[in-house]
Amino acid sequence: MLHTDFSELPSVDQPFLRYQPIELGQTITLNGRRLTALPVDHTVLAVGYQIDSGAGSLVFSGDTGICPDFWQAINRIDNLKYLIIECAFPNREQSLALLSKHLCPEMLASGLRQLKRACTIYITHLKPGQSELTMAEIARCLSVFQPRMLEINQLFEF
Repeated sequence: MLHTDFSELPSVDQPFLRYQPIELGQTITLNGRRLTALPVDHTVLAVGYQIDSGAGSLVFSGDTGICPDFWQAINRIDNLKYLIIECAFPNREQSLALLSKHLCPEMLASGLRQLKRACTIYITHLKPGQSELTMAEIARCLSVFQPRMLEINQLFEF
C-alpha cells in the first residue's frame, strides 16, 4: 500500500507539511501562536503541548502516566483555558495503567488535585469498550472538576 507523504507534496521545496523537532520546554511560534513542549511520563518518548493564542492557552497530553512535572508546568500558565488529557483505563485496571504509563480516573484525580488554575477539562484516549465505565468513574471521583469527554470534530476557540 502506498502512503502519501505530505512532507514531499506538492513538492520537496514547498511541502504541505514540514517536520521540526521541539525540545522539552522549548517554545516555537507558528502563525502567531506559541507552541510549547511540556513534560509527560510515558513508556516511549512523548511530550504534551501548550498552544497559546495570546488570549488563552490549550494544553494537550495524549499519553502520560503520573507526572508531577506536567502539573507544575501547567500551573505556570496564566491564561490556561482548556486542558485535554488522557484517561485510558478504568480504575479496575490501575496496575495496567501504571505499567503502561497511562492514567485511570483515580490517578487523574490525584494529578488534578495539584492543578492551581481554573480551566475546562476534556478527557481523551478512552479505551474502546470501556469509555462508558471510565467516564462514569470520572464523574464520581472528579465531579468537582466537571470534566467532559472530548468529542469528534470539537472546536476550541481561545
